Amino acid sequence: MKQALITVRGVVQGVGFRPFVYAEAVRLGLSGTVKNLGSEVEVRAAGDRIDELVEALWRGPPLARIDEVRVRPLEGVVPAGFAILPSAEGSRTGLIPPDVATCERCLEEIDCPSNRYHGYWATSCVDCGPRYSIIRDLPYDRPMTSMERFPLCDGCAGEFADPASRRHHAQTIACPVCGPRVSLHDARGNTVRVEDPIRAAAERLDAGAIVAMRGIGGFHIACIEESAEVLKRRLGRPEQPLAVMALPDTVERVAVLDRAERDALHSRERPIVVLAKRNPDAFPAISNLHTIGMMLPYTGLHHLLFQHLSHPLLVMTSANPPGYPMVTGFDRAIRVLSGVVDAFLTHDRPIVNRCDDSVVRDGHLIRLSRGYAPLRTPVDLGDRCLLGVGPELSSNATIYREGHAVTSPHVGNVRNPETLAYLVETIEKLGDWLGARYDAVVHDLHPQFLSTRYARELAGGLGIPVLAVQHHRAHIASVTRERCIGIAIDGVGYGDDGTVWGGEVFAGQVPALDRVGHLEPVPMPGGDLATRFPERMLYGILPEDRVLDLLAARGWTELERDVLARQTARRVNTPLASSTGRVLDAAAALLGLCRERTYDGEPAMKLEATAARGRPDAWPLEFISSGGASVLSTRALMGELADRALRGRASVADLAASFQANLARGIAQLAVDAARERGIGTVALSGGVAINTAIRSTIQEVCRQNGLDCITNRHLPLGDGCISFGQCVIGAALLG
Repeated sequence: MKQALITVRGVVQGVGFRPFVYAEAVRLGLSGTVKNLGSEVEVRAAGDRIDELVEALWRGPPLARIDEVRVRPLEGVVPAGFAILPSAEGSRTGLIPPDVATCERCLEEIDCPSNRYHGYWATSCVDCGPRYSIIRDLPYDRPMTSMERFPLCDGCAGEFADPASRRHHAQTIACPVCGPRVSLHDARGNTVRVEDPIRAAAERLDAGAIVAMRGIGGFHIACIEESAEVLKRRLGRPEQPLAVMALPDTVERVAVLDRAERDALHSRERPIVVLAKRNPDAFPAISNLHTIGMMLPYTGLHHLLFQHLSHPLLVMTSANPPGYPMVTGFDRAIRVLSGVVDAFLTHDRPIVNRCDDSVVRDGHLIRLSRGYAPLRTPVDLGDRCLLGVGPELSSNATIYREGHAVTSPHVGNVRNPETLAYLVETIEKLGDWLGARYDAVVHDLHPQFLSTRYARELAGGLGIPVLAVQHHRAHIASVTRERCIGIAIDGVGYGDDGTVWGGEVFAGQVPALDRVGHLEPVPMPGGDLATRFPERMLYGILPEDRVLDLLAARGWTELERDVLARQTARRVNTPLASSTGRVLDAAAALLGLCRERTYDGEPAMKLEATAARGRPDAWPLEFISSGGASVLSTRALMGELADRALRGRASVADLAASFQANLARGIAQLAVDAARERGIGTVALSGGVAINTAIRSTIQEVCRQNGLDCITNRHLPLGDGCISFGQCVIGAALLG
């Protein structure tokens, strides 16, 4: 008889791995034990079919991710039978998987009148439900989660101990007798006594009320379409598009889906998927763009809510001010949402780790969070343990240790102490779970970021190196470590020369990425004011009388125009920027699509929505040379747009489409020329502007036509959610 000591490494906590091992061992007639060791699983097995067990361990249960199955000889006597042993401390090389949607089998039980889980909102099993949002520490056992406060009833205890049950050692097991409960409250937080809080909440929603709902990772604000404008007014976000939750048949009626988008919607991650509307003018109160973000119900609570709801869809937006962390606690929700919501539907299961909804478009991540994060990426960056603290906007953190980089869920805009505190809390928790002992901390090049200050303080306290990495090089490093031409297009990032970058072309291999091309640096009159009021950006690019005349026609006073002109001419608080995002903002302002930005990306998003209705024409492009780099003249391109727009030579939609297409064509040409000159065949594309479908596809097509392979991130966001990972990649290379 064979005997073996088997150690399994990877994501093996919170995935039902021990019950899986038990079932396989019993099936194969093996004796022995299985137990958690930190973030590993140790199996002691005896029998003739150990090789088959090892093969099964490489496969694992649905939520597992296996890195290594190590088999060693085992001496001594192995007791008869097979048992799951209590967990013990051990290695911390793995991680808890993300929260995932309630599985179909659990939903069937919720719907079955004769089942003991009938109508129960927190029904789950080893294959579904919360994980990351409830864990306090490893190993992943119930006492280490927020389920600790809910002792198992006899029914749940029986299933938990039953090897034949899919809830065998399911740490989230709960039922109406012993599990977390939902409750309904009025706008002041007073309990509303009702028999069925979920049904009562649905009735209020159908009547037009705005309801705050506590989900897996935090509060959402929900309402029907007819109440969307009221919600926006109360939130002070009159123009911002809102995501919606709907059942599959409604999604199919509202939006155009391809197979990949449909798969994403129905996946266990259940992200918000940004889809093209069938009618671009539909649902204007929810989204005045040509797209709409849609997701399917992903918890038992959502499932039950839609059973009682008459309306086909619900607005479902995160309950937090822009850039701030998601609200998780009921007391805080009452304070923050006072005057916004009419009722609260909450539950008594503590949210240990907040987690926002993930967002996907065209198969690319926009926001990395619930369902996808923490994201564990296999990558060999050497023996050092590194921390990347991320950028300022759309921030997250990445920890590299022992061949894997773990990227946290989306944190937010680290421009305020509260969000910085959330970033620090996230880093401390992930670092503790991973057993991280940092050898270096990596931060953005910008010296004034709060995350930069934190990185320096942390490194100073630990007595380890702190490294600064330029924002756009981190974008490219997140895509590939191989030799490439890198295109980084976004809003703003601190450049080597202290100016604002955002339309950059690099050549080389990490960490030696040379800036070989970029957009023309243009003034931003008023600095951040030019971001908020894109007409200022327009004049910075085209400081001409015809632009001043346009502003006069739009209500700018003579004094305001004079101040703008003098400020631009004298370069007073007028930094230079090569930003792609600011150029798109200016084009939106010129075409009258957005005069004041009320949410991140608004001008460029409205330009894209208008362009989706138009047909692009090829315009002449002007390239110049500056400091050894090739430069695309955005003044010339904006001048062409102004000539055509002010003379009424094309529709606004065609002009928007043409401007986007020609800007993308010019950026791609910078990359093509650099690739030819250096004999490089790969182009890496990253940055928030690459989320724009037309711009991204145009760049990719120009590259393809010139025999180049254009690659992008698939598992990390195109925007700044990839920066912390890229920081670790460059940091490791700099350390050798």
